Amino acid sequence: MKQKYPIKIQEIRAKTVLSKSRIPNIDYSLNPYVGCEFACRYCYADFMRKYTNHKEKWGEFVDLKMNVAKCLKTELKRNKPGKISISLVTDPYQPVEKQYRLTRQCLEVLLDYDPSYSISILTRSPLVLRDTDLLEQFHNIEVGLSIATDDENIRTIFEPRAYSISSRIETLMRIKSLGINTFAFVGPSLPMNPENLAQLLVDKVDYIILDKMNYSWKTKNLYRKHGLDYALEENYFNTIGKTFDAVFAGKSISIIRTGKNN
Repeated sequence: MKQKYPIKIQEIRAKTVLSKSRIPNIDYSLNPYVGCEFACRYCYADFMRKYTNHKEKWGEFVDLKMNVAKCLKTELKRNKPGKISISLVTDPYQPVEKQYRLTRQCLEVLLDYDPSYSISILTRSPLVLRDTDLLEQFHNIEVGLSIATDDENIRTIFEPRAYSISSRIETLMRIKSLGINTFAFVGPSLPMNPENLAQLLVDKVDYIILDKMNYSWKTKNLYRKHGLDYALEENYFNTIGKTFDAVFAGKSISIIRTGKNN
């Protein structure tokens, strides 16, 4: 993916890199970067900007934690073992990762420390395939792809800088074929054909997380501009859930619904 928009990239030194998580079944969040080039229109993580010295908007800067591997080595020794998510407030495989390889460095540290460590990766990028040589060596790892819709036109409205839906589906399929556990994060649930998206995920995931548009105030005008208001209604999210339940009935794949009231 060629960069077609200005991004300020700077190197920083992190004091800590493992953050305790409030998400159920996730103990720590590991974020090799601050900021995200994808700049999805609904992104909740833009609150992180206030902890930086940036005047740029979220999506216009990326800070590189150049000492992330060194910090991780230290913190693994002093923290209790737990499941680590890479990442919760930035995409670990955004385009800068191709050059700087900070996420890969973290995986190398974790693998050297203990290959049985529990790791969960979530991304929108096929670049994760570059690291399958490392992923295959872990005993307890899962890789998830965020896929919020099956409609490329909708994807372009809400995720204009992210990779195509088809490339993400292909990534899931290839990782699954290696015997690595996979999941799809269908969130926030954008306007879609839920049966079509569910069918696209059959045989490619071990489980699915469905999430609603939790911060509708951020995107309400965008929905209205494109005549998509119906997709913000509670009933719409419920319909998506029922459709996924029907498609995956009897397939031993769990559907986890999350999301808070708007």
